[in-house]
Amino acid sequence: MKRLIIIIGLVTITFGSSAQWFSIPNLTTFDDCTIHFGFTLGINTFDYKFMHYNTLDDNPLFEYDKVEERFRPEIDSVGRAIRADIPQLIPGFTVGIVSNLRLTKNLDLRFVPGLSFGDRRIAFNVPIHDINDPAQADAFIVRSTFIDLPIYLKYKSKRIINHRPYMMGGVAFRWDISKSANDELLLIDKTGFFAEVGMGWDLYLQFFRLSTEIKYSIGLGNILSDKLPKLPQQQYYQMSLQNMFQNMLTLSFHFE
Repeated sequence: MKRLIIIIGLVTITFGSSAQWFSIPNLTTFDDCTIHFGFTLGINTFDYKFMHYNTLDDNPLFEYDKVEERFRPEIDSVGRAIRADIPQLIPGFTVGIVSNLRLTKNLDLRFVPGLSFGDRRIAFNVPIHDINDPAQADAFIVRSTFIDLPIYLKYKSKRIINHRPYMMGGVAFRWDISKSANDELLLIDKTGFFAEVGMGWDLYLQFFRLSTEIKYSIGLGNILSDKLPKLPQQQYYQMSLQNMFQNMLTLSFHFE
């Protein structure tokens, strides 16, 4: 999926370049505005990074005697070394509002609040018993709706007719307002901070500026809750994890 997003971005940039490179400059005073606004549409993928205990016995909270007998063969079959994985990334989408403050000729401060919708499919190396989906035995889905509050600096190169590549970096606060953060096998914190880095290409059209941007968001803290699921047969999924981090890759199209 990451490769597909990169290819789409490169095709978009290449097409815009071939059509506009030798044309008459558009929006010649656009970058002189102190403040301007716009909106953004994007495609995203959410991912998790898991850090496991070697075995459940390494977790001081784990008590084998409290595991129901019918579930013991499952965890014993893998040596009590339970592992989680994301076997497949699922595309989501992002919408937002662009607020841009010009700081210098080449530097802007940007605030892009919005909403991001995405799913993650988590699989374990033991069968999954999920009260929310009894028929599902190999994986379960975490569905998220994030309120995004990113702020970052955008450093722009010199404009070449109707083109201007740039780099960006900053931080973001995200709050998951979906219900699934409360009722999944893994209890996950709803809020988190991210470091964000990316690059993009501004294309100045006749009536607006189109920016194609690819951005990687790195979760800065462990999002695994200190609480455990209520049902005993669900607890060993979470007990197998020491830490859990989330990352996000976004291909955005800004219209300003």
